[in-house]
Amino acid sequence: MSFTSWGHLVFAVTMIMLGVLGLVKGDFTPTWSGVPEALPAREVVAYFCAFASLVSGIGLLWGRARLLAARFLLVYLMAWLLLVRVSHILAAPTSQDAWWAAGDTAVMAAATWMLYASFTADRGASSPRFATGERGVRIARVLYGLALIPFGVAHFTYLKETVALVPGWLPAHTAWAYLTGGAFLAAGVAVLIGVGARLAATLSALQMGLFTLVVWVPVVLAGPTPFQWSEFIDSWALTAGAWVVADSYRGVPWLAAGRR
Repeated sequence: MSFTSWGHLVFAVTMIMLGVLGLVKGDFTPTWSGVPEALPAREVVAYFCAFASLVSGIGLLWGRARLLAARFLLVYLMAWLLLVRVSHILAAPTSQDAWWAAGDTAVMAAATWMLYASFTADRGASSPRFATGERGVRIARVLYGLALIPFGVAHFTYLKETVALVPGWLPAHTAWAYLTGGAFLAAGVAVLIGVGARLAATLSALQMGLFTLVVWVPVVLAGPTPFQWSEFIDSWALTAGAWVVADSYRGVPWLAAGRR
């Protein structure tokens, strides 16, 4: 068993957890949501997504299998992003939910792409140039930066719901909602333009992690509803994906400019 960073380890374990959860529930986990209820053999697709998550997560932990696992998971996530998420945006371009879901999948795809580029470099394996090397890393980072934008926008369009999630022991709930939404937007722009990108990626991952810890862990401990449990899992998965992207900036100066 081998892993290249703590982010890699946490991401792989998270994919295993998503797979186990999907198999136990017999339904889609947040990462694989968005499938129409009327889809034929919908339950079969749900089980396949869970199995894909489980096997990919296990594969990401093993040296000989991790490149194949990352390649498969990347293709699967990108197909999901294009066929499910983008199709929902095209059907309802003003729907914040559709954009948020696309950002969700984009974070997971960006993290997988980052691991794929890293594993390919380690193995010296042949792959399409656009998918690996510096070019592949840049594309993955752009994908991550774009994903942060709808997260930030959602804090403003769903201000009331965001304020309600702020823990009662914190003062100025509305201010926290504005601050965290603005932070996501600023981080997304910083990653996209390559100015202070390492700091932005790290702080965005930290913000997701703190959100999981401060908001959703107490809810889970108190006995969550199915929706709240789903949101906790989603927040955890996004934190893991963001961690992988942040890890990719190791060695880059915190406030470097022009380093996408």
